Amino acid sequence: MAKMHTRRRGSASSTRPVRAANPEWVQQSKEEIIKLVAKMAKEGLTSSQIGFRLRDQYGVPSVKLATGKSMVKLMKETGSKLDFPEDVRALMKRAVLLNRHLATNIKDLHNLRRLHLVEAKIRRLVRYYHRTGALPKGWNYSLESAKLLVE
Repeated sequence: MAKMHTRRRGSASSTRPVRAANPEWVQQSKEEIIKLVAKMAKEGLTSSQIGFRLRDQYGVPSVKLATGKSMVKLMKETGSKLDFPEDVRALMKRAVLLNRHLATNIKDLHNLRRLHLVEAKIRRLVRYYHRTGALPKGWNYSLESAKLLVE
């Protein structure tokens, strides 16, 4: 999610070059990459950690270009357990850390606002994941449930 809580435009950053096919300098075949993803998922790595490892250690710039499927679809097909979406988990971790900070620094109003904004992002993502079926319909965000999931 980009800068949605400001009036400014998004921050400038580098972007990947637009490619329609896997580069020819990638040494691994489609089957080898799928096996690597399955092996790393069984080790308990998240999809972003698997992507970093494939990029840095194996020289695979994009799993989707190499295999034709996204990382999450590959992880589901190989049978690894995806209990909770990774982006919601990261935002909940940030909310728990902000809440812990605010328990000791009560007058820190700037971080109180940041906590409200992070929780708003979590609620929006939860609504989206309810629609897509990635989260069960009865699950709702609360700080207590976030503490249990993150810690």
